[in-house]
Amino acid sequence: MTTTTTKALELAPPEVTVERLEGGTLLLRSPRPLEPYPRCLGERLEHWAAVAPDRVFLGEKAAAAATEGEAPRWRTLTYGAARSRARALAQGLLRRGYARSGGVMILSDNSVEHAVLALAAMHVGIPVAPISPAYSVMPGELTRLRAIAARVKPGLVFAEDASRFARALELIREVCPGVHVVHRLDELPETPGESLARAHAAVGPDTVAKILFTSGSTGAPKGVLNTQRMLCSNQQAIAQVWPFLRARRPVLVDWLPWNHTFGGNHNFNMVLFHGGALYIDDGKPAPGLLARTLESLRAHAPTLYFNVPRGFDMLAHHLERDAALRERFFSRLDLLFYAGAALPQSVWTRLTAVARAARGRPVFMSSAWGATETAPLVTSLHFPAPQAGVIGLPAPGCELYLVPKSGKLELRVGGPGVTPGYLDMPEATAAAFDERGAYITGDAGKLADPEHPARGVVFDGRLAEDFKLTSGTWVNAGKLRLAVIAASGGVAQDAVVVGEGRDAVGLLVFPGLAACRALVAAAAGDDSAAALELPALIRDARVRAALTRGLSAYNAQNSSSSRRVARALLLEEPPRIDAGEITDKGYINQRAVIERRARLVDRLYAEPPAPDVLALA
Repeated sequence: MTTTTTKALELAPPEVTVERLEGGTLLLRSPRPLEPYPRCLGERLEHWAAVAPDRVFLGEKAAAAATEGEAPRWRTLTYGAARSRARALAQGLLRRGYARSGGVMILSDNSVEHAVLALAAMHVGIPVAPISPAYSVMPGELTRLRAIAARVKPGLVFAEDASRFARALELIREVCPGVHVVHRLDELPETPGESLARAHAAVGPDTVAKILFTSGSTGAPKGVLNTQRMLCSNQQAIAQVWPFLRARRPVLVDWLPWNHTFGGNHNFNMVLFHGGALYIDDGKPAPGLLARTLESLRAHAPTLYFNVPRGFDMLAHHLERDAALRERFFSRLDLLFYAGAALPQSVWTRLTAVARAARGRPVFMSSAWGATETAPLVTSLHFPAPQAGVIGLPAPGCELYLVPKSGKLELRVGGPGVTPGYLDMPEATAAAFDERGAYITGDAGKLADPEHPARGVVFDGRLAEDFKLTSGTWVNAGKLRLAVIAASGGVAQDAVVVGEGRDAVGLLVFPGLAACRALVAAAAGDDSAAALELPALIRDARVRAALTRGLSAYNAQNSSSSRRVARALLLEEPPRIDAGEITDKGYINQRAVIERRARLVDRLYAEPPAPDVLALA
């Protein structure tokens, strides 16, 4: 396989075939065929347990530090031990008849126990349904969890923390009488026998491995059927576009939740496929939790680092200020990878700068695009891109259709990585596919250079997020959002673009706590801002002035009504996961924010402008 090299990183060359179909639709495919892949993920566990039984597969923090300032201890699980535990658990699941039930539901966060149970169930063809912990602990009536439990009808529910999930378990017992609940896996293992071997041999490409529920950013969560074909073909495609994974096994320090396809399929399965190591980060890009991520990164240097744009924005702040962390983080890093949302160009630039400071050269910045329904990878950025926004080219085996719709090109997908449908939702399944049988994503994209298609596809937002002003002018919300974040002078960590049915575009701005503190501290010449919280920061004249300057400079270059920002409002309350405003991955649900904060949208447009509203000339 001919490859290009970026600083000794072996990558597949950028190649694509373009077929023009009727109605202006473009069909993009890799000219390289998808090579054979395993019938199931269990084959990879068996392989690595046989050839490298003592190699570390998974690691997690064993306990908090004994004294202040001391690093926490870590416990690890080898491939040999993982296979032994998974096989014994699988035998126990079979004996108890869970293969005849709706399978195994997991409420817990990422953990070694979570991983072993999931591997055990999939090893013998029992579906696993990992559920967002937020659905179990949010206040209220847990309506999402109730609907999910009624649809899955699990035979077994695993909740590692009995007290944390007590209310959720009570609800599940009510919805699914007779369900077996466990908090420890000790009671499940059995001595492997012939039934285990028969069940494992019967697992094939069409066997449902997982039921992953969508984040609900476009409606109520739907249970996406993930087959072994989807998971294994996806990893084979990744292996072909990133051949360097064969040369050096991946080491990940990763927080991304396994109830989502990014962390649970793309990342976890990549480690298993290539015999790598995954150290479970118990933090996330959220106030009070990022410190745990930094702690994990000081303990283990990754070779690949995956995150969402919000996470990279928060991490960049610490990499810029902590030389020891920066040196450790980049000590053996091959690439940085973002997905889940578009990365602001300002964050791309900062990451490139800190990488150069640590190693004397930039780090390879990669991305991809896909969905829960595509396991997830469809396109991969396996070649250098000049800036953020390029999502790469179709991976081997993937068919990418660019279909004209609403003035954009909607992305639709075919290939072995596409789901057969949704759990017990025939109408939703039928509506998810077009007349060609391609999955309709609702995302938009376009060629970075129509004259040179191999330069990649650019993500062009979600069709459902775009809207019209009263003038009838369409507003490209996704593109505008990235531009204003980049122009905000660091004040805006994220923003929601509003203005549907209004005369002009407005912004609800989620401030970046660390960046705002740094701005105030720099202006004051001391560190008095270190203790300031958002309510005080968003009222600070220096923060408001910085945002006003940035947006005014942006407006000077964007005078059209669809691009110009008329007003902005800094938000005191961060996005709430329990209200559906933000997913586990840190992606803002624009519709949920606008609906929940409708009063603030009205305040944004009120006349005369309220004192806290920035009215831009």
